[in-house]
Amino acid sequence: MYDRVIGNLTRQAKGLELLESLQIEEFDLLVSLKTEEIASLEFSIHELLRQLATERDELRNILQGTKALEYAEMLPEEQGARVRRLFMSIDAVEQRCARQGEKNSALSLSLLDQSHLLMNTLHEQLLPKEPSVYGSRGASAAQRPDAVMINWRL
Repeated sequence: MYDRVIGNLTRQAKGLELLESLQIEEFDLLVSLKTEEIASLEFSIHELLRQLATERDELRNILQGTKALEYAEMLPEEQGARVRRLFMSIDAVEQRCARQGEKNSALSLSLLDQSHLLMNTLHEQLLPKEPSVYGSRGASAAQRPDAVMINWRL
């Protein structure tokens, strides 16, 4: 059982280190606006997250509800220390991944806001300021007010 737990924790630690490097690469791609590469990288990140979630579920099944640090306390000193070190390194990498994920999210949302603002500005510039309306005789006529539900004329 110990070997299965160590193997699982090691895979989680390596997976999280890979996740961190993928997130850093994603940030660099966001900064350089390489959208196609970002999309393919996102698929890799989502697949890695799915695999990490599977590893977590497997560890829960192995430990049968016991927490990893509680399990480490039940082991001999050297083995328990190894489990604690792996657990602490996983926790540290998770924290770094969370911070990097927040940076990536903030940057992508700001880029989205910027592109929306740009599109709105371009749309406003394309629309005529005051549309000219021609009457039945071909002369320029005053624009009618917008449609209303009730017209008070008889």
